[in-house]
Amino acid sequence: MTVLDVFRAQATACAALGSPFNARLMTLCAEHLTTDSPVGAHILNWKGDPSIQADSVPLRLAGALHRLVLRGDPDLSPHWPPHETDDAALWAIVETALTEKADQIIPLLASAPQTNEVRRSAVIIPALHLIAAWAGKPLSIMELGASAGLNLLKDQFAVDTGTVRYGPQNPLFTLTPEWTGNHPAPASVDIAARRGVDLTPISAEKSEDCERLMSYIWPDQEDRKTRTQAALEAARRSGLTPDAGDAGDWLTDALPRTDPDQMAVIYHTVAWQYFPDATKTTAMKAMNTFGADRPLARISMENDGQGKGALVTLTLWPEAREIVLGRADFHGRWVDWTGPTRLD
Repeated sequence: MTVLDVFRAQATACAALGSPFNARLMTLCAEHLTTDSPVGAHILNWKGDPSIQADSVPLRLAGALHRLVLRGDPDLSPHWPPHETDDAALWAIVETALTEKADQIIPLLASAPQTNEVRRSAVIIPALHLIAAWAGKPLSIMELGASAGLNLLKDQFAVDTGTVRYGPQNPLFTLTPEWTGNHPAPASVDIAARRGVDLTPISAEKSEDCERLMSYIWPDQEDRKTRTQAALEAARRSGLTPDAGDAGDWLTDALPRTDPDQMAVIYHTVAWQYFPDATKTTAMKAMNTFGADRPLARISMENDGQGKGALVTLTLWPEAREIVLGRADFHGRWVDWTGPTRLD
């Protein structure tokens, strides 16, 4: 697959995930990007895997351009949402930027896209209720690939499926996924400890980090911006920032530190696929070692390439028993729960 093919694939993904603007931008890049500009040459001669499953080069470019818009770029901003523009005008201003603003754009391409989609908690929160009812003790939650750690604040979010409600009565916000299938029984969930890790964690207290995070939120999705900004404010109030490090090494150290009176719960959402094989091996060894002696749960929401959205699974130790919970939209817009409502 060529770099331009990757842009076409990203355009399809953006359209499916509700971002017509980014779908247009990615399509225009696929149709018109050449090596004539410094940025075009840098992208089309990308040293590495440009695909969606690896370096996500199209989203790096989309994020870099959006970051300039967030900084108030006078040329690009009039062509970005909420403003409207036609394809010819949009590409003309982008093409100009790829040359005239190359010194600003190229350094931004070095950073892998980081999202912290809080709507993914719409499937993780019901899973925590399932685990809490089974474990009968407070939870110690650990997120791998935590970005800014916003989903570590999930006990401040509510989920309303239209039939069942999970979470506090006065939440920071309420997630309302389109829900099909069964419902785990609501339980008393006490999150006693929370930690996260990311190779390049985002601090809610640093304006530059927040700008980087917001740049990867697709510009025509105002609801995502509003939720993320609210979660960033909550993270600032809590002082929560994930640790910096390799997920495998971090987990090897963090798991044994879990309070014996707490149920350890590890989770990751659309992150595992980006970990190097050595990291995955180390992380699995840490889970299997810890889980041989103490109960442990792992919630995984990851792209398995086998169907619509992401596969959601729950693994319980000491048996290392894997339970398929269902599938969910990558951005948490819908959940199809096919798993149990209670654990044996």
